[in-house]
Amino acid sequence: MKKIVLMFLLLGNAAVGYAKPAFTGKDYSGIYSCDGWNALVGDYDVTVSLKLNRISSYGKYGAYEYETETENSTKYTGQAIADGDRLAISFKFNGKSINGRGQSVGVANVFRDKGRWIFRKRYYEPDDNGGNYGSEYCVFKEPLPELEKKAPTAILAPNKPQ
Repeated sequence: MKKIVLMFLLLGNAAVGYAKPAFTGKDYSGIYSCDGWNALVGDYDVTVSLKLNRISSYGKYGAYEYETETENSTKYTGQAIADGDRLAISFKFNGKSINGRGQSVGVANVFRDKGRWIFRKRYYEPDDNGGNYGSEYCVFKEPLPELEKKAPTAILAPNKPQ
């Protein structure tokens, strides 16, 4: 009996010892309006969405779903991780490869100005000719839309003849 109790105590302590610490970092979630530039396109405007993944975020590290949409509805989707005020970003063009390559990468520094989050991003898109570098200056525009909370539908009993 003592062995069984000791085993449960040891297993309980092991499980507690491996629990992730709660997320304590800054939440950069929202929709951002960005001005960008790269050698292939020149100047451009895009919208970026960052959505915190609370399950995968812990301590000062925030995991995010990342999406960029251009004026002509082209999307770049991927992930980002925040370490304090720095973001590392990995993304694909419309979920496909860019110039035959799988992923593009970016880094960004995040700061506050006049109460709004701002980040400056540098990125690289690979290709067989040395790739394309670019930059974006992104300003928080609005929070992400909340999913509509629907009230549960009442289940009505069928009419019974009396």
